[in-house]
Amino acid sequence: YQRRVRGIKFMQEVSRRKVYPASIRLMDNAQLRFGLALKPEKGLIERFTDHIKQMYITRLRGFNPEKIALCTAVFEGPTDRVSKEEADIYSIAGEFGAIPAGEENGKNGYLLTFSIAYLRDMGLNYGFLAESFETSVPWDRVSDLIKNVKQRIISVCKEQGVTNEPYSSARVTQCYDTGACCYFYFGFYAGDLPDPLGAYSILEQSAREEVLANGGSVSHHHGIGKVRAQYLEDTISSVGKQALSAVKQGLDPQNIFGCGNLTGVVGPTGALNCKL
Repeated sequence: YQRRVRGIKFMQEVSRRKVYPASIRLMDNAQLRFGLALKPEKGLIERFTDHIKQMYITRLRGFNPEKIALCTAVFEGPTDRVSKEEADIYSIAGEFGAIPAGEENGKNGYLLTFSIAYLRDMGLNYGFLAESFETSVPWDRVSDLIKNVKQRIISVCKEQGVTNEPYSSARVTQCYDTGACCYFYFGFYAGDLPDPLGAYSILEQSAREEVLANGGSVSHHHGIGKVRAQYLEDTISSVGKQALSAVKQGLDPQNIFGCGNLTGVVGPTGALNCKL
């Protein structure tokens, strides 16, 4: 897609028509370029072929390499079903100005997902702090949420004294009838900061607040946990928290699973209470 916004409209149309392959994702330009950077080194002929493809996409089709978004799809099942789903997806994509990029680029799109945790851990050795977070949001807020959250990450990094350009990217990674899951990667060099963890904490909190301000949920599939518990009542209301507490009391009256993330009750001694 020539721009992320077009890709988002395509994803919404896929959901409207309920043409759901096994997996479908839309990566912004930052994630796309990150994924391409992980491609194995190729020989002379393959590099020449890639150059021709790049010329075709950028010169003949007019795609800006700094704004291109990539949608990856996985099709599974019987041959006839896969063929129909693939034809339907390509047909809808064509309506929004997309062009097929081939199976190899699709696989490269998932390479980043498989390797990101290892890259994050390796980055710690070089003073680079990085993490991911996610949210679910209605379709009419997806584009603004992604734009505003990415910009908030960049601006807060500057406020915290980060001198090098931070990494801020997003993808639409799950589609539903009413909305989508948006998944963010962010990272920054903290080796020259006086309080790296403090800066990281402020950045993560600011990003989460921006998500909520743009209509996103406190979490999609990562759960609440300790970090996001402070946003739970604002998300589901005090009545919602009371309902969770009532369910917890009914199912676990002895507070065996007393981690306190959702209800704040961590056991009679105030310590974590887990009995196996």
